This record gives sequence, structure tokens and C-alpha cells, in this order.
Amino acid sequence: MRHSHNASNMKLHYFSLFLVLIIFKLSTTFGLPTIDSLIPPEALLSVNHYHTTCRNVEGIISQTVAAWVKKDPTLAPAIIRLHFHDCAIRGCDASILLNHPGSERSAFNSKTLRGFQLIDEIKAQLEKRCPKIVSCADILTVAARDATILAGGPFWEVPLGRKDGKISLESEANLVPHGHENITTLLEFFKVRGLDILDLVTLSGSHTIGRSTCYSFMDRLYNFNGTKKPDPLLSFSFLKLLRKRCKGVMDLVFLDVITPRTFDITYYTNLKRKAGLLSTDQSLFSDSRTAPFVEALATQPFLFTSQFAVSMVKLGNVQVLTRPNEGQIRVNGVTLHLPL
Repeated sequence: MRHSHNASNMKLHYFSLFLVLIIFKLSTTFGLPTIDSLIPPEALLSVNHYHTTCRNVEGIISQTVAAWVKKDPTLAPAIIRLHFHDCAIRGCDASILLNHPGSERSAFNSKTLRGFQLIDEIKAQLEKRCPKIVSCADILTVAARDATILAGGPFWEVPLGRKDGKISLESEANLVPHGHENITTLLEFFKVRGLDILDLVTLSGSHTIGRSTCYSFMDRLYNFNGTKKPDPLLSFSFLKLLRKRCKGVMDLVFLDVITPRTFDITYYTNLKRKAGLLSTDQSLFSDSRTAPFVEALATQPFLFTSQFAVSMVKLGNVQVLTRPNEGQIRVNGVTLHLPL
């Protein structure tokens, strides 16, 4: 009886192998999609990616981020923002780090980005320990998680295995939202990257910490949409405060003026008080598609932190390069590693 059972299993095994070979033959002969190509690239990421090739990667990143943020707490939101700018263009491939004429880093939208030196230091440490193993894209993604924790936000596991991109274009970086877009434009921008309405509202909550230049919202104070009047969605008291703070376009104002250094839901309660700093922030509460999510997050701190972790994983998985013939592992953050 056991012999018959084993024989049946062997027949099933060989039949399955036969089918796989047939599919492979058809795929290569007629140019049909292979099984590997049908797997989404983010599915090839793994939290154990460096366990055998470079141990304690996350520990080194965490310790270095903590040391820098201890000296300068404003670096925490800066690293989260740097990660978003990277993932928003060509996916999470560290293309924002490349530093050459015409790169994303030289775009007007990138002028106020910070944290490059921190990522460079981490990369240098890991190159000494594990040469040409850990990508800059993975370093930046983990650093954004650690920066969130240091600001009082949630922990999440970061799947690893991204490659670094070889292309970085200034013209593309200027497509990143900069605070003046309407909700429809933002939703489309997120949708193309596999992110939904809840992700938009939740990731906007990163504005619970950090600062913005007055340039990003100056039109709201004096000449909104060419009306020569302030934005009607600004409360009068907040308008007065911002006019006092913004003497020049490059002056800095906290995105959340109530609890600017605490990762909390005050960002959302500010929107309900007409005290959202950027017009894209305030529009989240005035648009019927996003307002219900603002209402929910404004009253449930655990919902915000748990969903923020989920949305940050989704953001970190946008258009990742994971296959052998894609991308590269740079030897430093700012220069392409060109073959000899």
C-alpha cells in the first residue's frame, strides 16, 4: 500500500516538473511572461536578506542614526522626507543620493533636503564591514524607520534586498508634490505608485514633526490662487501667527505648531482647527474623499501609528529593483559604481 502511495507521489512530482518545463519552453520560445517575471519585485524583499552576508546591518544603521539625531533632532523628520523624495521618483532606489549635474538632488524641489551626510557615513561604515553588499536604498529605508522611532513614532520590520538605481534626473524630481497640489493630483500621484487614499492621509501625518520654508505656503497668506486675499481655509489666528513668522520666503516654520517635536495626532486635530500649514495639508480635511480618514485619525492615536507603519512599508516597496539584472550596489551614496 505504501509503495503504491509513493509511486503516485512520484508520478505527481514528475508531472508537475513536466508542466514547469513546458511553461518555461513556451515562455522562451514565444516571449511569454516567465513565472519569475510574474512575481512582483517587492515579493523578493526579505527581512532576513543580510543575515548571512552582513550581520547587524540594522544595528549599525540604528546606532548611527541615533547618534546624529541626538546632536540634531531636526534630522529625524529630514530623513523621513528624504526617503519619501527618493521613493516618489523611480521608486526606492537611492537615486535621490546621486550627486551630479542634472540629478534629482540638484532640482529646485530638492534644495531643502537634508540628511545626505548621515547616509554617507552609514554607507562608509558598512563598506568597511561588508564591501559591496548593502545597498544605499536599503540604508535610507531603514534609516527612515529608525528616525520615526526616535521621534516617538512606531516600529516596523523593514523588508530588505533593494538595489540602487543608475538614473537620477532633475526634471523628474520637480514632479514631487511641494504643497500646492489639489487632492485629485495628489491621489493620482500616489495611485501610480501603488498607494491609496488611506496611505496619502496617513503618510501626510509625518508632518506632525519637521519644518517647512515659508516659500511653500506664502501664497496662502497674501494672494491665494491670485485672489489677492489669504486662503479662506486658514483660521484668522493661524494666519496672523504665520505672517509674523514669515519675514522671508526661506524662513522656517514648524509643520505642527502645537507639538512640533512629538509624533502624535495633533497634525490631524490642527486640520480640524483650520491650522494646517501647507494647502495640501488643509485640503485633506476640506475634501470629501479624504476628510473621513482625517476624522478617524484625529481621534485614534493607535490607528494612526499602526497605519503609519503599514503605509511606510508600502512606500518603501514602491518600484523597488530586486532582480539580478536590475540596479547595482553602489560603493558610496553619491557616485555611480561603473564597471571597469
